[in-house]
Amino acid sequence: MGTYKTCLLIFFLYCFSFGLVSQNNKLIEIQKIYTAEIGTKELTGHNDGKRVEEYLHSCGLKRGQPWCAAFVCWTFKKAGVKAIVSGYSPNWFTTKYVIYSRGGKHNINPQPADVGGLYFADKGRIAHTFFIDEWKEGSSNAITVEGNTNSQGSREGEGCYRKRRSKTQIYKVSRYI
Repeated sequence: MGTYKTCLLIFFLYCFSFGLVSQNNKLIEIQKIYTAEIGTKELTGHNDGKRVEEYLHSCGLKRGQPWCAAFVCWTFKKAGVKAIVSGYSPNWFTTKYVIYSRGGKHNINPQPADVGGLYFADKGRIAHTFFIDEWKEGSSNAITVEGNTNSQGSREGEGCYRKRRSKTQIYKVSRYI
């Protein structure tokens, strides 16, 4: 191989590896941000409190509104990641970003910082959004970090929790990194 081709190959390998390192650093940063929020609680149990209202304001919502998607939005903004700016859960799952659909044939395994969603038949839509924190191949469960939930996994909770969810519960997963 000539010197020119060798230099070109080294340049492309450097660019590719720098992109992977940069992407991995951003995933770690997002994971640190959402993990640090575990234990955040509402003030009165009515979608309120200083931190909860910060989440809500990050996407233009007011005190008292559901905040699971606002928590996701706030985290991405805090990490400087360009993502959807919405407190409405279904908006996080446009075709462009979806990497996993329950029962899908061409799924990509989720990773930390991917956004998961639960489908609620009574709503006819995804109505709860959260971060995937761990998705092990061969395991029937995923570890998530969720805002506006509780120890039972409700979508109408009072805090931010780390949860173990059956992968069969997870309807879609989107990737923004």
